[in-house]
Amino acid sequence: MRSIVWLLVVSIVAVVAATALGSNDGLVTIYWLGWRTDVSLNFFLLLLLGTCLAAYSLIRGLDGLLRLPERARLWRTGQRDRAAQGALREALALYLAGRYSRSHREAQRAVAIQADTPDLSPDAEFTALAHLLSAASLHRLQDRTRRDDHLQRALEIGQLTRKPRATEEGARLLSAECAIEDRDARRALRELAELPPGVARRTQALRLRLSATRLTHQPMEALRTARLLAKHQGFTPIAAEGLLRTLACEALNTARDADQLRQLWQQLDAHDRADPLVVARAAIRMGDLGETAEARQWLAPMWDGIEQRDLEACNALAHALRRCLTGLEADWLPRLDRVSAAALRNPALGLSVGLALAERQLWGKARTLLLSAANDAQLDGPSRRQAWAALAQLAEQEQRNEEAARYWRAAALADSKF
Repeated sequence: MRSIVWLLVVSIVAVVAATALGSNDGLVTIYWLGWRTDVSLNFFLLLLLGTCLAAYSLIRGLDGLLRLPERARLWRTGQRDRAAQGALREALALYLAGRYSRSHREAQRAVAIQADTPDLSPDAEFTALAHLLSAASLHRLQDRTRRDDHLQRALEIGQLTRKPRATEEGARLLSAECAIEDRDARRALRELAELPPGVARRTQALRLRLSATRLTHQPMEALRTARLLAKHQGFTPIAAEGLLRTLACEALNTARDADQLRQLWQQLDAHDRADPLVVARAAIRMGDLGETAEARQWLAPMWDGIEQRDLEACNALAHALRRCLTGLEADWLPRLDRVSAAALRNPALGLSVGLALAERQLWGKARTLLLSAANDAQLDGPSRRQAWAALAQLAEQEQRNEEAARYWRAAALADSKF
């Protein structure tokens, strides 16, 4: 197609030239030092065009000759730049392949090539990336001293790059990750604190913060971080639920008195305060601190409909009630009556209801549930021992000493068996 277009252009030029110059009878007279020369106008125009073309070619040739050293320098720089880029790519491939020693050497070769080429020195991002790759490789090799040197160098160079400074952010995240693996959580938190707010909310930064706060035993901060991660879909829903529940329980366990436990309880998210396992852990902790009445207030909303909850939640709530039975109020009796039928099918729930009825001195109802729980092999040894011991105490109160002795013997055997 291009050939056809050129052929058409040449044909048009030839036709125009023949039409315009074919009947041109003009002359050009040139006088020079007493000499006179007459040439046709057509020849003069062709000569002028040729002279211009020759002058243009001569100027271009001289320009190319004069620029030859610069072109040679640019060619050598390009060759060295390609060599440095190739070394960096090779270092990355070796790092991903687990060849950490060779990866470090290739990364440093890339840095050396750049350092020996003055025209490549302004590329700070390239140098920072090479140092980061070296630091990551040395971290895998457990060479902490040289790793920290390369990380510091990458940070210093990364601060010279144009914003946004992705290399500096990468260096800080890598430094925080290395610190966490070294069990130096405080250093990791310092590095994460230097990140801009937007970077600090990225998934990787939140994961590192979660690990660091757990290492420093800051469960409330870890809980907030985990909640942000769950919001950013950093975990699967099931994993997020389990982690949030674990962190909430750890936070509650740090309370040293009832007032501190109340403050921690109020700081929990509404979703956490509606989790039966978290509520059970809070009630147990409050009961251990002597505030059994308040612990039962936390349990009361969860206890309604307990027979419809899953087995794990039901057992956790039942165990929590057993830990805070002292001074059980009379308004708990309707709740206990509603779950009496379900308590016969669930030994842990039956034990808790039986102990609660015994606390209210309803010994007849309590004895039935305690016997059912004590004879259920699905119940663990300590719980069965507790059921036998409660039955023995009821028998002693009713002056049935032989029956009490039999129950005490069963309690001892249950404890020794498990």
